[in-house]
Amino acid sequence: MEFVSCNIENQVAFVTLQKPPANALSSSLLKELSKLFDRLEENEEVRVVLLQGEGRFFSAGADIKEFTTIASGEEFSKLAKYGQDFFERIENFSKPVIAAIHGAALGGGLELAMACHIRLVTEKAKLGLPELQLGLVPGFAGSQRLPRYVGAAKAAEMLFTSEPITGAQAVQYGLANHAYSEEELFDQAKELALKIAKKSPIALKAAIELLNYSKHENYYKGVDKEAEIFGSVFVSEDAKEGISAFIEKREPQFLGK
Repeated sequence: MEFVSCNIENQVAFVTLQKPPANALSSSLLKELSKLFDRLEENEEVRVVLLQGEGRFFSAGADIKEFTTIASGEEFSKLAKYGQDFFERIENFSKPVIAAIHGAALGGGLELAMACHIRLVTEKAKLGLPELQLGLVPGFAGSQRLPRYVGAAKAAEMLFTSEPITGAQAVQYGLANHAYSEEELFDQAKELALKIAKKSPIALKAAIELLNYSKHENYYKGVDKEAEIFGSVFVSEDAKEGISAFIEKREPQFLGK
């Protein structure tokens, strides 16, 4: 695999995103990760998955340059649906998935992290959904998962302002389980993964299934609507301006068109 690596040790699969400089979630990376999860599900040696990012970030978001190659709103909605389906699979995965987040988990990176069962962060990590800064909306179920963790009011503030919160704040708001220093994060994540790996795989699978019953019917309706709106917003002039401004590293000028 080009963008993802995996090392199995003591019944824990250590999975690393490797797409410098920001581990952007391109279609190619997501497909590689999906194929890896296929293999991990079948591997009886693996009882826990620990997901992390190589380099400076966990994942700083989707691959914005890839957005410029998408020709229509329908194709954009299909991209959103693919990510949604894969992240839903992670949340329903038969083995616990832990995200160890350093640097930043933004946009698609945070949406990936929110699909994991447990999130551990560094105290100064940046977590947010900045899509509105690009004239877009979240597309990988972020608009539905974020309120489940931080509440509707805080989710609205994070979405409307595009401003991230720190890892320490993420724990305070319920978005992350624990915050550690940069030096401590991976050791603490490994310790937790090894502790969980001692549990019965049958009981763990059952617990994950039961936890997912907390998602009500409107959650899934909201996810479907998000994919639809993701595509319709993409074809707006504001979205084109936002994407161009991001690539050109300037402030966007939105006109409401």
